[in-house]
Amino acid sequence: MNGDWLLRGRDGRLSVYQLSGDAVLCRAERGPGGPWSAPRRMGGEQKLHPVLAIGQGADRYAHLVSWRPTVKGESGLVHSTHFRPHLAALDWQPIGHPDKTGERTGTPAVTVDAQGRAHVFVRNKGGGVSMLGQKEKGGWGPWRDLGGGEVHDRLAAVTAASGTVELYAAVPDGLLYWRQESPGAVPVLQETLRTPVRPGTLRALATSPDSTTVFYTDTDDTLCAWRPGGKPATLLPAAGPGPVSAVRCDLDGHDCTLLAQRTASRRVAFAAYPTEQEPAGAWWAESGPELPLDALVSLATDETDRVVAATLSPSTGQLLLTRRKDEPGLALEAWRPS
Repeated sequence: MNGDWLLRGRDGRLSVYQLSGDAVLCRAERGPGGPWSAPRRMGGEQKLHPVLAIGQGADRYAHLVSWRPTVKGESGLVHSTHFRPHLAALDWQPIGHPDKTGERTGTPAVTVDAQGRAHVFVRNKGGGVSMLGQKEKGGWGPWRDLGGGEVHDRLAAVTAASGTVELYAAVPDGLLYWRQESPGAVPVLQETLRTPVRPGTLRALATSPDSTTVFYTDTDDTLCAWRPGGKPATLLPAAGPGPVSAVRCDLDGHDCTLLAQRTASRRVAFAAYPTEQEPAGAWWAESGPELPLDALVSLATDETDRVVAATLSPSTGQLLLTRRKDEPGLALEAWRPS
């Protein structure tokens, strides 16, 4: 899955999205902090490929994007909106293919601007990036080729505090960065950073009114942070493979960025530091039980803005959650199955 799959809905309830065979399932709290519902299939009976991108706007509506098989040897992208965790999602709607027709070209990424319009990004057959955006009055605009070349899979899309959309992509010798210059505009390639990046490790987060930060692992297995216009900063050794999950939160009155990553020993490691102050340093603290090999990690905040962490195993369906205790520091409650 691409993007945060643990989300807080408009009604304060948490929900999780998971892939299961040819379907996307959702589980949600029956009430804030309460018991969880059984998994429900999202978007009708459409059969999907095992890929899912998730984005959420300021309205807290969830936007889901996946690939579906169409005719033999070809696929197309589909989109669904889930307005509230306890409601059914809209049926999957076809939104086309970056090259008009063909097989899957990459894992999509989706983010939502200040007007509630979803923007879908995906690698195209030429190795660059294509984008499709919703119109303000409904429907979708045309596919746009944003350029780039030799782009690796697993793009990182993010919406800045200003409400405009940005995109990061890994290439063999670094990172590419696109940004909308105004709301609704086509994102433009703004900057190229030469740095060693492990593909599949990007995660982006809005970190100030003027900046977004992309986290990635370099080829020395060091977790790094970069904000366009500056130089990348090294944070600490990566705890394990894959991207981190990241969330901004208040820790004892300080604006902090909390990171979580599954460790090589199959537990969850957490690290926090003052937002955009990477030189302050960070260190990992492991938590929870040993997890299945395919377990994913995601972070969110609940209706009281308390940090919540979740792990999910697609193969077993096992969902575990923990919340920050109501005490100083980053002490967590015991992990509990839901």
